[in-house]
Amino acid sequence: MENDQSIENLVLEMRRGVIVLAVLSQCNQEQYGYSLMKSLSGKGLEIDQGTLYPLLRRLETQGLLSSSWRLEEARPRRYYLISSEGQKILPKLVNEWESMVQMMRHMLD
Repeated sequence: MENDQSIENLVLEMRRGVIVLAVLSQCNQEQYGYSLMKSLSGKGLEIDQGTLYPLLRRLETQGLLSSSWRLEEARPRRYYLISSEGQKILPKLVNEWESMVQMMRHMLD
């Protein structure tokens, strides 16, 4: 019998592999965490704050995103934008993703 929790964990594990690509692809325009979470959700990728914010910080540390603080609506928000290094890497990640999708389609047929 299938265990729903096991299936959910496997799905989450698969999604983790695409989150970096998804986040970078959505940061061509400045985004703050909540707006990015809503943008991803609107395109079918649900991601919680506990996953997103550490990822944004890690991508910034890796030089793939840059950020700046702004005071809007009486509260500071950190806006993220893909860096020049991120712009160089994103097409390579997209190509790799497309290759993996093609390979998996071939395997699953």
